[in-house]
Amino acid sequence: MYMDKNQAIGLTLISLLFITYFQFFAPRPAVKPPQVKEQLSTRNEGQPPAKAYEADTPERVAAWAEKYGIFAGVVSGKEKELVLENEVMKVTLTSQGGRVKEVLLKNYKTHDQQPLVLLDEHSSKMGFDFTANNIKINTNELFFEINDHNKNVSEGDVAHVTFTLSIAPDKYIQQTFSMPGNRYELGYQVKVVGLAPYLDEKVVNFVWNDRVKRVEKDLKESRNKTTVNYYLAKGSFDYLNEYSDTKEEKTLHDPIKWVSVKQKFFTVGIIAETPFKGGYITAVPTLPDSTSVKLATMRLAVPLETLAQEPGKFTFYFGPNNYQILKKVTEGFSNNVSLGWPIIKWINQFLIIPIFNFLEKYISNYGVIIFLLVIIIKILLMPLSYKSYMAMAEMKALKPALDEIKAKHKDDLHKIQLEQMTLYREMGISPLSGCIPVLLQIPILLAMFNFFPNSIELRQEPFLWAKDLSTYDSILNLPYTIPWYGSHVSLFTLLMTASTILYTWSNNQVSAAQGPMKTMSYIMPIMFMFVVNTLPAGLSFYYFVSNLVTFGQQALIKKFVDEAKINKKLEENRKKNKNKKKSRFQLRLEQAMKAAEERKRK
Repeated sequence: MYMDKNQAIGLTLISLLFITYFQFFAPRPAVKPPQVKEQLSTRNEGQPPAKAYEADTPERVAAWAEKYGIFAGVVSGKEKELVLENEVMKVTLTSQGGRVKEVLLKNYKTHDQQPLVLLDEHSSKMGFDFTANNIKINTNELFFEINDHNKNVSEGDVAHVTFTLSIAPDKYIQQTFSMPGNRYELGYQVKVVGLAPYLDEKVVNFVWNDRVKRVEKDLKESRNKTTVNYYLAKGSFDYLNEYSDTKEEKTLHDPIKWVSVKQKFFTVGIIAETPFKGGYITAVPTLPDSTSVKLATMRLAVPLETLAQEPGKFTFYFGPNNYQILKKVTEGFSNNVSLGWPIIKWINQFLIIPIFNFLEKYISNYGVIIFLLVIIIKILLMPLSYKSYMAMAEMKALKPALDEIKAKHKDDLHKIQLEQMTLYREMGISPLSGCIPVLLQIPILLAMFNFFPNSIELRQEPFLWAKDLSTYDSILNLPYTIPWYGSHVSLFTLLMTASTILYTWSNNQVSAAQGPMKTMSYIMPIMFMFVVNTLPAGLSFYYFVSNLVTFGQQALIKKFVDEAKINKKLEENRKKNKNKKKSRFQLRLEQAMKAAEERKRK
């Protein structure tokens, strides 16, 4: 078997791996000292509040007493809003339900350059539900009082507000929110006092319905990257299927540490200090609505004793899918950034991300950062590239002898293979020496395919003609959709394909590839073009630059390769190994080939 065929097979396997993988899976400026602000406001006077004061008639009071039991006295009220604000986000809280009403991220915009409101009163509802004396109660329908909040906070302090739902002096529900400066986290404490005798069960359920707002240009990609993730108290991470176009749901029986609704570049989630007892989560695509991507629901059980003995402590996260930020939130929370399978994930964690973050500290242009990232990775892979090139050069030197063996035995494949193996042994060449260096680079190639699509640092960062390196760079929108390719033309993808063909041509000048294998090496870049066309421009640009650098690298290596020396070395190996005994592996391989040939004859 020819060495160049092995290498071509290796390259083919790489391309098939990429296609399969994507079909089924796939320094900022110095921050000012934290200055947390609060604003207290009420609903517009002309806008009637929910269940507003028309409820004072005896008939309504009686109806509410029947419907809400001991909570009838807190069904009516006037909604008050309070804003907690730090350097990175603005959170609006409401007294109706004592909950988060709106979250605005200050450092980000939507795809159409509007303020990025991660959730609001129309898209999100959260609160506790339970049954009291056989009456179903949800805290969203009840009005809390604001009885403690700090308006003047000093540098490094924490803003807080407390909502209290009082049934009697010794019977109440208390919710406290706290916001530190310069963080995407919101502290949350809940305490239930004196109500246990009235509740029918020993658990209450935290319920959060989030109609995930669309904030990115590519609606399909946004849906495919939105799901519900969760992390169990025993340390295992899992998620609902992102790519499903139907309802995904799961009942969780084990204790849960946190649950999040993850979009492509942003995440909202709740983390429990004392794990939730269990729960139920769902994710449903919001077709055909184009203003949202999915409806995500979580229903998480909280033991009543957790809230009664002392405040139950939770933390909300409302922020970007930035790996460096998420890994500081809590255990396993960095899994909201998909970095790939274990080996690929480790490469991203300990190689790609550190290099990228280092360059980001000194360079503001992300196109330049990607270019330098290519140079650094290529320098690290230089020994493998050199070995692969030398293996191809050695196989080219052997080509006349291999052709002679093939002509000698014509169609007797068994004898051809045996003599080829003998020739390889005598020349001191391994048939796999050319493809192994290529295969060893696959994890880094796959790491890039996970890094670039999930890198929020590239979001809305322009370079050359690409307006946003985190999505495709369309230079032409087609009036129809081409299967696998899409409905647009990406220029960086075309440049990547052209450079890959140039790189392949350069390889074929050294390689001994002939016939179908040589043709296949030119077809694979075209197939790969269909895969990459809808992926981020940053990824296409990376591979375009990578191909050019590799082409130059090989030209440089070629200057130091003396074919006469290679031939001389091979001849010396042949003389030295001519009478050398065959290894056990070679003997077993020959026996296996003979047995296969015998079975074929029979």
